[in-house]
Amino acid sequence: MNVSRLTVRDFGQVRNADVKFGDLTVLVGPQATGKSIFLQLLKLVIDSPSILAEFERFNIDWGKDIRSFLELYFGEGMSAIWDPIKGVKTVVQADGATVSRKSLTRPSNSKAVERVFHVPAQRVMSLRDGQTRTFTEYRSSDPFVLREFSERLHHLIQSEFGSRPELFPQKKRLRAELRELVDEHIFRGFGLQTSTTRYQQRVTLSHPRTGKSLPFLVWSSGQREFVPLLLGYYWLVPSSDDAKQRRDHLEWVVIEEPEMGLHPNAISAVFVLLLDLIRRGYRVCLSTHSPHVLDLVWALEVIRKHNGTYQDILELLALPLDSAYLRNLGRKGLALKARVFFFQSSGKVRDISGLDPGAPESAEAGWGGLTGFSAHVGDVVARVVNRSSKEAG
Repeated sequence: MNVSRLTVRDFGQVRNADVKFGDLTVLVGPQATGKSIFLQLLKLVIDSPSILAEFERFNIDWGKDIRSFLELYFGEGMSAIWDPIKGVKTVVQADGATVSRKSLTRPSNSKAVERVFHVPAQRVMSLRDGQTRTFTEYRSSDPFVLREFSERLHHLIQSEFGSRPELFPQKKRLRAELRELVDEHIFRGFGLQTSTTRYQQRVTLSHPRTGKSLPFLVWSSGQREFVPLLLGYYWLVPSSDDAKQRRDHLEWVVIEEPEMGLHPNAISAVFVLLLDLIRRGYRVCLSTHSPHVLDLVWALEVIRKHNGTYQDILELLALPLDSAYLRNLGRKGLALKARVFFFQSSGKVRDISGLDPGAPESAEAGWGGLTGFSAHVGDVVARVVNRSSKEAG
């Protein structure tokens, strides 16, 4: 199923959402407003045959009880996420067609292929002391997207990189321009590699001067959050050249809070990786609490509307102009169709794709609350300074 619009009513915290997806779709809003479950639902709607196949592969049986299935997929305590209150009926529609709970648990006659790669907010849990974790190492009540993500990384490290210890710099999966960007803003000269411990590969950083291995727990928080994200990028990109643009049948990339632990310059570097995924034909969906991400999305739209050029895009992202690859990436940024949705505490979801700071509605003008605190700080400081000036006069 290829979905361009997902409409949801009374599903968990989401009371009313009508999301039309772009090349890049960004979800913003306070914690516990339903962004994560909405993204998990998107994967379930598109990938239910492959999800059922994964459960079968790992001998997980929910006894054909739909509430048990919901708990296995969304996580412990989520069995009542569909039709959560007596008398209230959940509605899920994909491109206007109603999706029932039964249809999501019905075996398909077609080949079960995964189309959505989901990078969860809990991605740091996929590396336990630097070792990847398999699907079965989690509790059955842990969210499916975390277990599946961990399984993919485990296969990547143990099999695809089993005979090659170097993970970063990695020429075969990451172009030179992207390697330089990631090194400058995240790794700072450190290398990323695997070492064998008790017959299992373990991910470590290597010190740029001594060459000594640094275990997972001494990495910076940003590095711990970024490494699973980088490995996810490796999974999506079979080769750094364009001989094979995407992995297998994958079409969508969902990433929750890509900014975690990162400096703004590092967030910009991650944004460039996202542009590369979009250039390769992936549709990307993000959830974020970072105003920096929306700064970039807003700037891309303003540059496009005012007849900007790819050079303006590269300047925005602090990228050089002397690379044909980066020039093409700048052109992709210029043509990008982005959508932004605000998940409100009331459960209603607003389309704020205009990101107009002068919009009459605070939801759009304040970018879903991401700029609200800065504006509040400015107002308070301005009042204090004015009061002080009057008292001094």
